[in-house]
Amino acid sequence: MQVIAQDGTWTVLAPVTDRGEAIGLLEMILPDEPVPRALEEITRTAHVLAFVVIANRRYTDLFEWGQRTTPFTLSGEIQRRLLPASFTCEASAFTLSGWLEPAASIGGDTFDYSLARDVLHFSVTDAMGHGVASALTATLGVGSLRNSRRRGVGLVEQAEAANADVAEHATVPGNYITAVLGRLDLRTGVCALLNAGHVPPMLVRNGDIRTLPLPANFPLGMFAGVEHRAGEIPLRPGDRLVVITDGMRERNAATLDLPDLLRSISGLHPREAVRAMADAVLEVSGPTLADDATLFILDWHGGHSEDRRTSAGADQGRASSALPE
Repeated sequence: MQVIAQDGTWTVLAPVTDRGEAIGLLEMILPDEPVPRALEEITRTAHVLAFVVIANRRYTDLFEWGQRTTPFTLSGEIQRRLLPASFTCEASAFTLSGWLEPAASIGGDTFDYSLARDVLHFSVTDAMGHGVASALTATLGVGSLRNSRRRGVGLVEQAEAANADVAEHATVPGNYITAVLGRLDLRTGVCALLNAGHVPPMLVRNGDIRTLPLPANFPLGMFAGVEHRAGEIPLRPGDRLVVITDGMRERNAATLDLPDLLRSISGLHPREAVRAMADAVLEVSGPTLADDATLFILDWHGGHSEDRRTSAGADQGRASSALPE
């Protein structure tokens, strides 16, 4: 929150957030300097406003228009609908955030997540090709993964269902999807991961960055009927799991020192960390990317509990503690 004194009035800028997702700012102009109690009320009001926006955006394009600076292509419109409604989610045991920096010709990247009572599901996928055909392949893959996830099956079954669906129904024969699928047990911190021909996930632990060794699998849809295998990693409080797509490593982006970058942003909330990584890629490869660059960051805190309470839409205790130099 920011309080600004100007021309005899006081302007209060309060972030409108829900579960860590930054939706916008509430601006209030007051005749007198606000006391702490008034600031607390404004904070709660901004939180309530977030729910008003979330509840009403399903009925109108107004909020969508407000977030766009350039018109979307058809493939971009399709891709946008595949992404979760909120790019950030805070809970007692974890904080996550994703970001997609699109290429000039959409490259079929997506990320997704779903929070259940004691389990967090997430995925990062990259459909082969560019444009509408790639967006349609991505739609098929994400739709299949969501369908099987909602039927309550495990990672291997989700991957094998998506593999069969993409192989059978892809609009361009031979199209496939690389993917990392995850299932995090919030009670134990054990994270099951399945890598289907994708860039391996990275783990940041105590300043060290390592690539996670997982069983190798073919991309989804490449070969019908193949089996898939998953691995597991027990997360410790303070761990950061990072999943990217190959757009983070292609052409000039390959010169980016990812381990050094991940160390430099270790103090940032995932919400800011994904943007910092996307900005770094744009700096070396932009302003127009050859391929979508997608990032997904998950911070594990431990302490899964149903007793979490907050009067604001973001946990101040998890706010960014440092900015990258």
